[in-house]
Amino acid sequence: MASLRKTALLAGGVILALGAVVAVRTATFQAPAGADFSQIKLATAPAIDQALAAQHLSQAVQIPTISHQNPADNQREQWTRLHDWLASTYPASHAAMTREIVLNNSLVYTWQGSDPSLAPIILMAHQDVVPISEGTEKEWRHAPFSGEIAEGAVWGRGSVDDKGSLVGLFEATEALIQSGFKPKRTIYIVSGEDEEAGGAGAKAASDLLKSRKVMALFTLDEGSVILSDHPVTGGPATLIGVAEKGYATLRIAAAGQGGHSSAPPKQTAVVSLAQAVIAINDSPFPMKFEGPGAEMMRYLAAHGSAVTKMAVANSWLFGPLLVKQMGASAAGAAMLHTTIAPTMLAGSPKENVLPQTATAWINYRLAPSTASKMVMTKAQEATKGLPVTLSWEKAPREPSPVSSTTSEGWKLIAATANAAKPGSPLAPSLVIAGTDSRSMTPVSADVYRFQPILFAMNDTKMIHGTNEHMSLENLARMTTYYAQLIATAAG
Repeated sequence: MASLRKTALLAGGVILALGAVVAVRTATFQAPAGADFSQIKLATAPAIDQALAAQHLSQAVQIPTISHQNPADNQREQWTRLHDWLASTYPASHAAMTREIVLNNSLVYTWQGSDPSLAPIILMAHQDVVPISEGTEKEWRHAPFSGEIAEGAVWGRGSVDDKGSLVGLFEATEALIQSGFKPKRTIYIVSGEDEEAGGAGAKAASDLLKSRKVMALFTLDEGSVILSDHPVTGGPATLIGVAEKGYATLRIAAAGQGGHSSAPPKQTAVVSLAQAVIAINDSPFPMKFEGPGAEMMRYLAAHGSAVTKMAVANSWLFGPLLVKQMGASAAGAAMLHTTIAPTMLAGSPKENVLPQTATAWINYRLAPSTASKMVMTKAQEATKGLPVTLSWEKAPREPSPVSSTTSEGWKLIAATANAAKPGSPLAPSLVIAGTDSRSMTPVSADVYRFQPILFAMNDTKMIHGTNEHMSLENLARMTTYYAQLIATAAG
């Protein structure tokens, strides 16, 4: 009896001590130090004619620079139209900068700074857009390439992704030049031609800058936004992408006995293929509270519920709970692990013919902690003993490095982002898709991904979807943001 009492007292003491540790850590919890950008003195952005900016975005949307699945279907004259339009619409910018064309239609602008001792900056926005999904044209409230200005927005494919940024950048530079601004720091504007189809143009631009021994303070491209309804804060949150996931597509091929479907063998190529796909899909990469996804939670937890703050402050204890909370949504789960998505299948050309070969493709988005070699090893282990062969459809793209949240570049971008939406908690984030900015890693100390656009979670569905539109409020926020960032970083 005395032994039981002693054990109970000991257990109670442990629980009290544990509770005290949790309480203290929760009470003293603060966001990481990288969030401090208060020392940055922001320049004043020049006045920008926002009605004219909206007309310019409308005109850009009307130039259908569509990257098709088959590059032979691309209408290259549309890129020439866009280049000519940029030159005629922004004459001051084209007079102050030099313009070079790399690959076929990718643009590299150089706005020379007066102080060569200062590291340059690279600002990016791609020219191409994705096609409209077949059969959805009538679902658009305004025709997809009309560029119509209606309902307080500019409508059409590319208005957000990414001609909004392209127009925003040039509206900013035009206004700055007309106001008499002259940069101390050199500014490069890089506009890739094929971000939606692999990003070879951005790679060519990076190679050009590398040949000139450029090492930029930072690169800024599209990626993350300001969410008005972030699930952690219950309100706005400004997210700046500090990394993006890698990309790899695994090809699975299964061979089998061909012939008539009326007398199938026990194991056909399709059965072997199905078993392999299921085996790989049923062996997922575990979700972990680590990397940029976890860092986002650490930055925002102080603005969340008491339970969230307690869990993040004591992630050593509540890590599994945090993973479960974030992993409840597909987007949240994607920030915590490498995802596996079977996407394409090919087999017999006819329903009553057994295929001699059946093929499947699985698309992976690689978390920063996962290399493509690890993905292949895991897939091989999952399909061990099955009559299939595994290979990469093309060379995988590894995850990007994770950029700093304490560097001068981070503080410049974060301070300007904070001004774009005052009072919104700010945090680093992981971009789960891909951007052209990954190619700038060899020529940039840090690479960030952010557009100063205020979106509700549901609004993000229109990107690559139906009814894409840029609100006039967001366009004004974007043009002002770029002007203020350039004036602050290069002034």
